[in-house]
Amino acid sequence: MSVFSSLCILARKDIIAVGAAPGHTKPEIRSAVLSARRSLPQRVRAEADAAIRSALAAVVVTVGPEIVCAYLPMAGEPGGAQLPDLPGLSRVLLPVLRPDLDIDWAAYPAPLIPGRYGLAEPDGPRLGVDAIAGADLIVAPGVAVSTDGVRLGRGGGSYDRALARVAPSALVVVPLYDGELVDRLPAEPHDRPVDAVVTPSGVRLVARTGRNRPL
Repeated sequence: MSVFSSLCILARKDIIAVGAAPGHTKPEIRSAVLSARRSLPQRVRAEADAAIRSALAAVVVTVGPEIVCAYLPMAGEPGGAQLPDLPGLSRVLLPVLRPDLDIDWAAYPAPLIPGRYGLAEPDGPRLGVDAIAGADLIVAPGVAVSTDGVRLGRGGGSYDRALARVAPSALVVVPLYDGELVDRLPAEPHDRPVDAVVTPSGVRLVARTGRNRPL
């Protein structure tokens, strides 16, 4: 059974509400979502982050990945700082931002050191930008995702470059807070589609039109 077939057992289309994007352009939507994230009370955020990690742990159990490319959320990002420490992960790689803003990878757990733009990164051997091609599960950051799989990032383009190297059989999941799965997002040719979102409400598959994997 493929990872996509396995995840269909866990995900339901009606488990996460879909809202309208809070704007028409990428900067408008990005600004509105990040402002809403900053306004979350600490208790509400902590509960949401715990629920996201629980839902993501269920994805890990269902998919059984050997290699996971994840990330260490910045303050205020869905999932919280414990996101890469999910139980049941055998090999985890975290991103290392290169000078050209492409993404290298390094093994985790490892001591974390300050990287570019204040991002923490593992202090270990760099495995190369193509290390993501060997991952079975990619947990990618996002500001919002649409029901047709468009991911809105922070605008640097780093993850679009990295996701272009993902194996066709791999699963790309984006942790979000409730309200960040929207009906549509503006898309450009370089935008790379994702497969599923994980929110405090659960897991939902989104259309994978760009990867030719219809639901």
